[in-house]
This record gives sequence, structure tokens and C-alpha cells, in this order.
Amino acid sequence: MIRQAPYLRRLIQTSLSKVSTRCLTAQAASALRDSEPMFRYEEYADIDWNNLGFGLTRTDYMYTSKCTQNETFQQGRLSDYGNVELSPAAGVLNYGQGLFEGTKAFRGEDGRIFLFRPDQNAIRMQIGAERMCMQSPSVQQFVDAVKQTAMANKRWIPPPGKGSLYIRPLLIGTGPILGLSPSPEYTFLVYASPVGNYFKEGVAPLNLYVDDQFHRATRGGAGGVKSITNYAPVLKAISRAKGEGFSDVIYLDSVHKKYVEEASSCNIFLVKGNVISTPATVGTILEGITRKSIIDIARDIGYKVEERSVSIDELMEADEVFTTGTAVSVATVGSITYNGRRVDYKTGDELVGQKLYKTLVGIQNGTIEDKYNWVVQIS
Repeated sequence: MIRQAPYLRRLIQTSLSKVSTRCLTAQAASALRDSEPMFRYEEYADIDWNNLGFGLTRTDYMYTSKCTQNETFQQGRLSDYGNVELSPAAGVLNYGQGLFEGTKAFRGEDGRIFLFRPDQNAIRMQIGAERMCMQSPSVQQFVDAVKQTAMANKRWIPPPGKGSLYIRPLLIGTGPILGLSPSPEYTFLVYASPVGNYFKEGVAPLNLYVDDQFHRATRGGAGGVKSITNYAPVLKAISRAKGEGFSDVIYLDSVHKKYVEEASSCNIFLVKGNVISTPATVGTILEGITRKSIIDIARDIGYKVEERSVSIDELMEADEVFTTGTAVSVATVGSITYNGRRVDYKTGDELVGQKLYKTLVGIQNGTIEDKYNWVVQIS
């Protein structure tokens, strides 16, 4: 069956709504109103929302914009989701000149659509672009591109409580370059996919493994920006850990090999008494947007939050551990294994991490007042 374009369906709806009932009998007008649900085909895509994992689902549209070196990005446009053509000499392919972001669109119980702090993703991309010698879109263009992508793929935003639409902005060097230099052209694109829980355990507590052999980043490197070059090097450590039944890996600093940095895809927090601690962002870990949000929420409800060096020994003695990230949200850690020793932590709905998680999700989906002005409503 040929699928109607979402914009065409909306046009049909709008046109029908403007039909004057003066030209219709009362019976015909009633029939028109009764037929309206058939034009709401796009409200939800036809997928199993109850079993939505974290994987790529092809949606309808993506956003693309280009610019040459030292110029500003052109007005972007939406197009059908599809492959991108690249020169074999593209900077991203030869020298890894690329950044990505991750943000989400949420559907509220009343049908409204919300974005969560997309301006912070835009700012972080600009910081990363400066580090990687790349042109970057303005904050306004970034946020507008995310809005357009979310609304164009609205039918892929899961029902309330079933997940979210994960939105992936990419900034890549697409111009051909042979010598080691910045790319002469950049492409900013945004695509999206509906997602559920990031970890295969779902909402079950995570079992993490501390790897002191592989390091994610070092001082002076690009560990503090969301460069594509930060992620492939951790695949070996993740594969090895998952092969032994662990959820993810915790990395230690590369100098002393005793201070906690972050997991492969998320920041880490520990709770001891009424104090919440998390590793400071000193250039080797990503300054997560969920991380910043959780810190603000925790301080506002009375917890002391410390951003500092956290030793692995201190982590192993914590009362509670949880991780944060756009993809993972806030995930409870059930155990950590280090040097053959496994430590189990408190779990349950009454813990600090879960309390913070419920507040965060409530703000994101519009059920809790957003006193921080973090949420952007787009419908």
C-alpha cells in the first residue's frame, strides 16, 4: 500500500475542517465529523510500542544543512530519510572529523510534544566544533532543526510511558581533504528513531565492570567533547564485559588508574549518606546534560552534591550508585565488579536515584512543573 506523506494527510485534514457545513445537510455534516478519525492515520506508526528497545527504526524524514569552511550554515531542509553520499576523501572518513549529539522528544499524557534542553546540546556541539576545528550551526538553527525533525516524524514519538523519540544531530566534515587539515565543507544533519530502554535489562539494576586496562580519554585529548572518535575505542572493552554478563564498563583515569571517570555511554554518581558525588568534568569526561539536570534537581530538594575526584575505593564503599545520560536517563546500578571483587548496592523505588529519576521524567513529559524552563513545547 502506498503511504501518504504526513504533510499531505495534514493538508487533507485542514481542508476538510474548512468545508462549510452550509453546503452540507445536517446528516452529511455529521458524517464528515464522524469520519475524521480515518485521517489520523499518522498519529502513531504501526510498530509494537510495548516491546520497544534501543535500536534504529527507520523513520520518515531527516534534516540536512551544509556550509563551506569559514562560512555560516545554509538554510536547512527536510528530506526523506535515506543514505548520505560522501567523497572517499571526506574529512570524517579519513580523519574522524565529526561530532554528534543526542536529545529526545517526549509525548505528554495530553498529547503535547516536548523537547528537553535542546539549547544545551547546541552549545555543547559548538564547544566540540571549536575543539575539532569545525564550523557549527548557531544555537537557533540547531534547535530549529531538532524541532523540525521531531514534528516531521511525530507519528514515531511513542505513546506516553512507552519510550521517546531519540534525535541524533550530526556534524561531520564532508569535504574532500588529503592532507591533515580541517575539512573544506561541513554537513549538519539530524535524524530520529523511537527508542525504549537503553540497556537490555530494561529498568532492572545494572551490573557494571571496572576496566583498568583500557582508558577512554586522557588530559589534553578530546574526552570532554562528544567527538565520534571517543566511541569506537571503547567497543573492545564493552564487548569483553558484555561477554561476561556485565551491562557496561566503568573507566578509570589514565594517569593514576584509581579515579573514576564515566561509563561507556553515561556519567556516574554515588550516594553516601545525604551526599551525592560525581566525577568532576576536567576534560576527560563528557559534561552530560542529564548529569547537569540531575545535579540541579538534587540540590533543590536538599541533597549536597559534590563534583570532585572520586576514587574507585570510594565508589566500592558507596550506599547507592546510579548513572545518567540522555540515552539511559537515570539507571540504578545493582553491582560493580573490580579486581575480582563484586559489591552489591541498595536498589528500590525509594532510593535517591529513583527519586531524582521520577522528578526528571515528570519535567520531561509535562506532569511536573518545569520551574527551570528546561522543556520546549513544540505542539
